[in-house]
Amino acid sequence: MSRTFWDRWAWFYDLAELTNRGAYAAAARRVGELVPVGAKVLDCAAGTGKFSLAAAERAAFVLCTDLSRPMLDRAGKKAAKQGRSNIRFAVRDITALPDPDGAFDVAIAANVLHLLEDPKPAVRELWRVTAPGGRLILPTFLQGSAGAAYGTMIKIYQGVGFHYEHAFSPESYRAFLEGLGLGRVSLEVVPGRVPEGIGILEKR
Repeated sequence: MSRTFWDRWAWFYDLAELTNRGAYAAAARRVGELVPVGAKVLDCAAGTGKFSLAAAERAAFVLCTDLSRPMLDRAGKKAAKQGRSNIRFAVRDITALPDPDGAFDVAIAANVLHLLEDPKPAVRELWRVTAPGGRLILPTFLQGSAGAAYGTMIKIYQGVGFHYEHAFSPESYRAFLEGLGLGRVSLEVVPGRVPEGIGILEKR
């Protein structure tokens, strides 16, 4: 999906997430716990900033990025409302980051890999900017494990132009991450109407 799609539907993003709010909120909390105290964090495809705000509770600094400026504007309003002063915002393409190698202690990309036709370049780019000893955190919806009720919801989303490229299951998502041949992979599954798989890669 293009930047134009997300620009147009930025206002709807948080409302849509309410349909799976239990898993979404639990995954954000867990990601926040995985951020070391004092870390420098990059969050890509951050949407309206749920995971950036969770990371900011422990991080020294969070760079919240997305391809859509309207999404980032909404994230900025949330950060201001919470009094967060350790978050900066920038428009970025997850597949072509301008940051130098190893620039961040933690890189996060939540709920985006299933939307990309080929998510491998995005993961490799995030890995590049993760520092040795750092951590890459990749929460992703596991549509392959979703119940029948979610099928109806997806049809509604498709009516406004939304679609996903990959219906990962826990097994296929782990296999995808391990097949990249990067760091050691662990996977935590957050239950919900649409479960969320938190892939964690440690960069030694």
